[in-house]
Amino acid sequence: MGTPSPWAVLVLAVALVGLSAPRAASGQPNFIVILADDVGWGDLGANWPETKETPHLDELAAEGTRFVDFHSAASTCSPSRASLLTGRLGVRNGVTHNFAVTSVGGLPLNETTLAEVLREAGYSTGAIGKWHLGHHGRHHPSFRGFDYYFGIPYSHDMGCTDTPGYNLPPCPPCPRHSMAARVARKDCYTEVALPLFENVTIVQQPVNLSSLAARYMEEAARFIRRASDSGRPFFLYLALAHMHVPLGVPPPLPPTSPRGIYGAALSEMDALVGRIKRVADSHGKGNTLLWFAGDNGPWAQKCELAGRLGPFVGAWQRQRGGSSAKQTTWEGGHRVPALAYWPGRIPAKRTSHALLSTLDIFPTLVALAGAALPPNRRFDGSDASPVLFGWSDVGHKVLLHPNSGAAGKDGEVEALRLAQYKAFYITGGAMACDGSIGPAEHHQPPLIFNLDRDIQEQEPLDVASREYQAVLPAISRAYAQALEDIATDNVSVADYSKDPAATPCCNAQHVACRCQAPGSHGAVPDHRTEGRATRLCL
Repeated sequence: MGTPSPWAVLVLAVALVGLSAPRAASGQPNFIVILADDVGWGDLGANWPETKETPHLDELAAEGTRFVDFHSAASTCSPSRASLLTGRLGVRNGVTHNFAVTSVGGLPLNETTLAEVLREAGYSTGAIGKWHLGHHGRHHPSFRGFDYYFGIPYSHDMGCTDTPGYNLPPCPPCPRHSMAARVARKDCYTEVALPLFENVTIVQQPVNLSSLAARYMEEAARFIRRASDSGRPFFLYLALAHMHVPLGVPPPLPPTSPRGIYGAALSEMDALVGRIKRVADSHGKGNTLLWFAGDNGPWAQKCELAGRLGPFVGAWQRQRGGSSAKQTTWEGGHRVPALAYWPGRIPAKRTSHALLSTLDIFPTLVALAGAALPPNRRFDGSDASPVLFGWSDVGHKVLLHPNSGAAGKDGEVEALRLAQYKAFYITGGAMACDGSIGPAEHHQPPLIFNLDRDIQEQEPLDVASREYQAVLPAISRAYAQALEDIATDNVSVADYSKDPAATPCCNAQHVACRCQAPGSHGAVPDHRTEGRATRLCL
């Protein structure tokens, strides 16, 4: 009998890991975390009345609790997701900027994910959608605590497709001939097709973006039903492609929206969330917490294909050039829509002003599951159960905002929230629709805004004012304490090295790694080619 291939060993390892989960304790709730991509605070009708495309999300808000001072842990993809799944900022968990198609590493393996904690507590765990925390080797979600994975290993603009969708600038479809593959387009990935994984197998390359939302919905519903039938509690992490470009609206387009393509895509996302809610109501046995949030603010350089900031326009920065949305530490970069729904447990028709973050999802779900936080590390999130259940409306006293690409060192804590005050030690603007970029500016003493009076972040407090002088010592003390806490913690370092051999590719012999004929049911990576073809997939 021949020696098993490395791929077969990996598949067997995934199966054995799944078999090791213990039995669940009775009464544990189910969890569904839906993470939208690049969605604006003003893209939720319940937040911003001008938005008309979100009736299902607005219904969710009416039947649950809406959080209006809720923040992503970072304002770009990989760091935001790493923090949600670890409860720790990037300066602790090591993920300070985005991973690439050719990345060898990912979320450091010594960091414990929410899925790993919940699986150990008896949960069936599933991840559907965008991962972007490493896809090579044991960084793949199948080795990070998830019993089931279906999705794309990174952002869906990081590979070509035959259905390119809507983007600025527009990107061409995948090449079908070798000469076409050599044509470079600015901001477009043209050489390798976007892969769709089911567990560790590439089932489609390139992905059909027009049907992707429907496939995510089908797989999410199947996972919920299967977990419910098993009698085990479940944790579903559903990381949507919406509202990141390219926007892939299936033909025919929905009824004309005043916001055009973006509005149509927003309607599609809203309908998907509505269907997930109905499935949860039907199969969640009345014991399911659904938590919806955004991963960061809108990608302003995409112009009409970017979301609404609402009132969080970062006026001080915009006067100096650049965007104050995604990648920045301005409110528009990290204040995101958030809703929680749990019939009979979470109050309906409630608006919470508590200062909360995606960092809080990890410790909150761990506490509700009756599990324990991983030892020998510190967490930036906290158990928000009292706020969820309406017993309190007090969240963080201090919340840190790391640089996410607009200014300063990646992951560096450059802004801090203390009650209603927000202090900036470094400011900068990401690329705006007009192509401008706001240069980095260091502030010592810091710029301080009173968000209660100035939600647009337009006019910082006068350093000579009594208010500034009264609050500065507390801000300086909180900032110093935060940096000291991080410096004395067990911190991780992510491997950001790159190797073309780490690119997911199911057939290196085909242009753009094509491996599926139209109408086929997926493809397993081709191991008959040289050893590189095996390594390309994980």
